[in-house]
Amino acid sequence: MFFALRPGYHQEYEGQRVLWKGTAEQGPDIGSGAPADATPETRVYSRTGFSPSPEVTSEPGSSVQSRSGEVRRRIMKEVLTNWAGNVRFSARELHRPGSVPELQRLVAGSPRARALGTGHAFSRIADSPGALISVAGLPKIIEIDAGRPGVTVSAGLTYGELAPELHKRGYALRNLASLPHISVAGACATATHGSGNLLGNLATAVNRVEMVTAEGDLLSLSREDSGGEFGGAVVALGSLGILTSLCLDVVPAFDLRQHVYDDVPLDQVTARLDEIFASAYSVSLFTDWRRPVIRQVWLKILAGEQDPPDADPGWHGGAPADGPRHPVPGLPPAATTDQLGARGPWHQRLPHFRLGFKPSAGSELQSEYLLPRELARAALEAIAQISDSVAAVLQICEIRTVAADELWLSPSYRQDTVGLHFTWVDDARAVQGALAMVERQLAPLRPRPHWGKLFAIGPETLDECYDRLPDFRRLMRRYDPSGKFSNDFIDSCIGTVS
Repeated sequence: MFFALRPGYHQEYEGQRVLWKGTAEQGPDIGSGAPADATPETRVYSRTGFSPSPEVTSEPGSSVQSRSGEVRRRIMKEVLTNWAGNVRFSARELHRPGSVPELQRLVAGSPRARALGTGHAFSRIADSPGALISVAGLPKIIEIDAGRPGVTVSAGLTYGELAPELHKRGYALRNLASLPHISVAGACATATHGSGNLLGNLATAVNRVEMVTAEGDLLSLSREDSGGEFGGAVVALGSLGILTSLCLDVVPAFDLRQHVYDDVPLDQVTARLDEIFASAYSVSLFTDWRRPVIRQVWLKILAGEQDPPDADPGWHGGAPADGPRHPVPGLPPAATTDQLGARGPWHQRLPHFRLGFKPSAGSELQSEYLLPRELARAALEAIAQISDSVAAVLQICEIRTVAADELWLSPSYRQDTVGLHFTWVDDARAVQGALAMVERQLAPLRPRPHWGKLFAIGPETLDECYDRLPDFRRLMRRYDPSGKFSNDFIDSCIGTVS
């Protein structure tokens, strides 16, 4: 999982819960973590509740064992953070149920709860004032329905786990994100995406969801049977319930080749954006805004289609890469998927990064804004006007396209979009200033932020950008009338249930 453990006063465990009790000196920047007067007290689950257990002993970071020697859970006296370390979770409890009935009992008995995925969100979307619940411990499911065709998967499964199994059985997903490390449920709930003019975000593959609702009931909603309401239940930001499984559309497995071109002049790109983004199955542009060039263009081309010409001066003024590239200048390319036109299966070409390596830059913050695709040139020109300020705190900017969909809270709801993704340096204060500049520049173009990334756009503007927010609030009131799955992020961006 992406979430990290850092020194402090929180504990992670598997299958049990840990409460806070006592006093301790508060560590630095712990305000959103444990209470200032907190020390952990281990409590052991039983069918009758939670109680201190004199028969369990442990050291921080060690397996907790009963006197019989049976391993009960692993305890770590740490602060729980997201992968980037910029979010310290404030939840008092962390659970990892091992079955759906256990999850149902847990949700029914918790006054406040949120699902925790792989921790790759940079916003506070996953935090909870009550309990965090990881579904990674649920039984792993990959069930193919060849008649549909579709695949039912457990919510905690990652794309890195799912994709190779699908490929072995002759199937594929139409698209993947740049990282295979993320969970299916978390990616779909936030409309995470890859790139491709004709490819929707990952949530567009979902045709059925199963979730545990606030009362602990198991609810199934499908694209066919739920009418227009299904459009609000997929990209739901974890606010309607905790997903247990999803059914995804699949297609026959396919192969791709990946080519990279260096230093394509920015004026060539802005003049031919439509042509460039239509030139391959998936296209990504990378720039650090330090020079008026797109430093790298990544083309993921279907194996049966013709490769672009390799002649220098090259493709749209760029030169074919003479070796593998990492999107972030200066980083070694070993972590990236094969390039140089080598043919390979879809799940080894669509992501930018290999599963076995640390994804992206590692020490970073991220934000992304999606805009109507016809405004792509205006968006690039707007950022170019502040390029020096952006470049000062930027590692890399990726520009991608996403097809329109019918998912209410998707940034691509009923509009083909272009996404400007910023991988920033790991400096929260500097990035906060950069976000303000970027959002001012893009404001006339009505950008929609990625829910799992950092942004400063206020609720009034979000209301203007998302026409179906009132409908989604009605869904929240129906499925979660007490606000069990809400948090400060949801209350601020979407609104309170009451």
